[in-house]
Amino acid sequence: MIHVDNIHKVYPTRAGDRVVLDNINFILHPGEKLGILGRNGAGKSTLIRLVSGAERPTSGEITRTMSVSWPLAFGGAFQNALTGMDNVRFISRIYKQDYRKNIDFVADFTELGLYLREPIRSYSQGMRARLAFAISMIIEFDCYLIDEISAVGDAKFHEKCEAELFHKRRDRAMLIISHDTEYVRNHCGRFAVLNEGNLLFYPEFDQALDAHKHNLHTNAG
Repeated sequence: MIHVDNIHKVYPTRAGDRVVLDNINFILHPGEKLGILGRNGAGKSTLIRLVSGAERPTSGEITRTMSVSWPLAFGGAFQNALTGMDNVRFISRIYKQDYRKNIDFVADFTELGLYLREPIRSYSQGMRARLAFAISMIIEFDCYLIDEISAVGDAKFHEKCEAELFHKRRDRAMLIISHDTEYVRNHCGRFAVLNEGNLLFYPEFDQALDAHKHNLHTNAG
């Protein structure tokens, strides 16, 4: 279970403090798949980083009683001076995995070729996302955090992601954020919309989608 309790996140700016998340509350149970919609800058990626532990909330508490992945399209856990291959070795050792077997899987999955021997700092965002996803698949987590993975890679890569996540690991909990509303519709059983720091839940996807579209129109105006 993941219990997000009264989470508040503020970032200081030159114009003053900016409240990104305001009193966010929810529980994600084992096996549940929660999809969150929201416009650019609504705080979706911030929320997912807080759940992962990559950032800390300004106030509130997140309790995790199941293992949680890093955001699958987020390469913040990488050592930028090391090569992709060295990062696979490093993370494999932390989780007591056979790094040689893992390197074979990552090389095949990412299709990064010789770039696996190059420093991470030379990678594009898409390459980092491919590597982050592949490394996440070599470690078995109870809950996977998916941050806009549908926007990365080609159709073949998306098919690989689908097979690894939604077939091989269909029994795991997932927190999914995506601009691709159909991706959320197809893969989630619970739906919420994040807008102006507030997270509202809806019993049906179409209701969440209508609220999301209304927020887009309101903020555009």
